[in-house]
Amino acid sequence: MNKLRLFCSTIVVCLVLGATTARAQASIDLGESVIALRGPWSFHTGDDQRWAAPGFDDSAWERVDLTPAPGSHDGDVGLRDYVPGWGTRGHHGYTGFAWYRLTIRVTDTGDSTLYLIGPAAVDDAYQLFFNGRLVGGIGDFGRNPPSIVSIQPRRFALPRAWWTPKDGKLSAVIAFRIAQVPGASGPDGGGIHIAPLIGTAQGAGDHYRLQWLQTFEGYVVDAVEPFLFLGLAIMALCLMPFDRRDRFYPLLALMLILFALARANQAMFFFWQFETLREFAFWRLAVVEALTFAAWTLAWSACFGLQEVRWITISTGILAAAYLVTRVLGTVLLSPSLPAGALHAFTTGTQLVRYVFALLAAYIFYRGISRHARADWIALSAMLLGAIGVFASELSKIGVPGIWFPFGVGVSRTQYTYVAFDVVLFVYLLHRLWRFAPSATAQLRAE
Repeated sequence: MNKLRLFCSTIVVCLVLGATTARAQASIDLGESVIALRGPWSFHTGDDQRWAAPGFDDSAWERVDLTPAPGSHDGDVGLRDYVPGWGTRGHHGYTGFAWYRLTIRVTDTGDSTLYLIGPAAVDDAYQLFFNGRLVGGIGDFGRNPPSIVSIQPRRFALPRAWWTPKDGKLSAVIAFRIAQVPGASGPDGGGIHIAPLIGTAQGAGDHYRLQWLQTFEGYVVDAVEPFLFLGLAIMALCLMPFDRRDRFYPLLALMLILFALARANQAMFFFWQFETLREFAFWRLAVVEALTFAAWTLAWSACFGLQEVRWITISTGILAAAYLVTRVLGTVLLSPSLPAGALHAFTTGTQLVRYVFALLAAYIFYRGISRHARADWIALSAMLLGAIGVFASELSKIGVPGIWFPFGVGVSRTQYTYVAFDVVLFVYLLHRLWRFAPSATAQLRAE
């Protein structure tokens, strides 16, 4: 019996050792790598092209660490590994140029080309220099100040010939020339917000595609919503033949088309780069917003039987014109030569116009309640939901959260409410269509 136990124990031990040896010898391929260049970087405000040279002495510069806090992300679409800009690092209110420099050493890769992934969030434009060579960037630095476009993922090839061989390794100095224009970012703005990365072709390529996926997820709702708005606009226009005297339908269609333009422009600005930030501020934030406020007010006044109230029509036109003028003159991107006091006065004027539009909307809403019609309650619900998007900045001022991050993707309060607005408005338009059905049927029978 003892011999049998010894034999069995020996077999078990051999099996365990065999399994352990097999695990120890297993080959695991984790793929090619990518490393975040978090520094600390040498940092200096100002601008001098000599700072791109690899031999420049930056030992007296500030040190900036781009290591993010755990779970950090930007406040817009949820881009991960976000860090505050130079506005929170002792340079509050500074706009203009600044430089980041970092010396790196890597293992000699032979003939393999390494790649650098540009920072996914920067205020507001950048140029990348590698060992003194201008590799590329985002923004037009041929203008003064530089022309700003949206920051998009960028992948830059770093051939071996550009590196400096040293002690069996490759070394190089990476320099970023950053430009921030006045009025383009918030109090924590300025400079690099997400560290650039360096890696092999596969590793860098995978991360590059991941950055584009994050950008797509962040703005895909803005790209889809215009189609919903346009569909509702077509539906409203199709109701016009049933009641040609009701101006609600064309005004509602105009309002929905403007909604579609605003949301589409938001997506196009970040997906493509044919529009500068200055152009975006003029068309989207001034012209389209002014027209939207006017169409919004006139459409709902017509919905609740106030289309013949002249003072509403006249005041709406005056307010829309005032909004356009004050918005343009109060935006530093559009009027950079105006004194700070004048800019502040026009900005205050823009806010006052928005408050007056809100009061006018509240009056129209009250008149809608006083009608006591069952269908009007559906319209009132749609108006209230739409107002959350139209008066988004006013809600933010009173502390209503403006964005949520389900599954790590930023979805704004406006996007949520516009989806609900589309559903309720669709139900209301169906109700109006159903109201016309008996008369249309009787007319068909008579014919």
